[in-house]
Amino acid sequence: MNNSVMKEIETVYKQLLNGWNNRNAREMADVFAEDGEMIGFDGSLAIGKEEIFSHLKPIFDDHPTGKFVSKVKNVRQLGPDIAILRAIAGMVPAQQSDINPAANTHHTVVAKRNGGKWVIELFQNTPAQFHGRPHLVEEMTAELREVLNQDN
Repeated sequence: MNNSVMKEIETVYKQLLNGWNNRNAREMADVFAEDGEMIGFDGSLAIGKEEIFSHLKPIFDDHPTGKFVSKVKNVRQLGPDIAILRAIAGMVPAQQSDINPAANTHHTVVAKRNGGKWVIELFQNTPAQFHGRPHLVEEMTAELREVLNQDN
């Protein structure tokens, strides 16, 4: 995969997270394909830009959401116009300055080039609880804290 395609896919992912971090449902929904899908941390499913927007808006309106800190682990191009990005992410709760390890997650993005622009076909946010393996939670949290400290 060439570096410019990789950067474009990482940019779409960062736009998605910026939408969350800015508490902006429209900004977040607009990076999806018209029929894109989002599977949330709690397992909720929203299909299509407008349903994704409608799902996110009350979350931002009614809850003090935290901010994502993430690290892209892998980007693979599956064809000329489709790629998959895998990242780890943590959440810094509102009014706090450190990552909450209980909210660590794996992010998976399937992106497709549509008219020269990359859009998200699928975003899945899977809890990284590592049942019975607390050292893996600690390792992931430490890795994300490095990113958090670089950003501050």
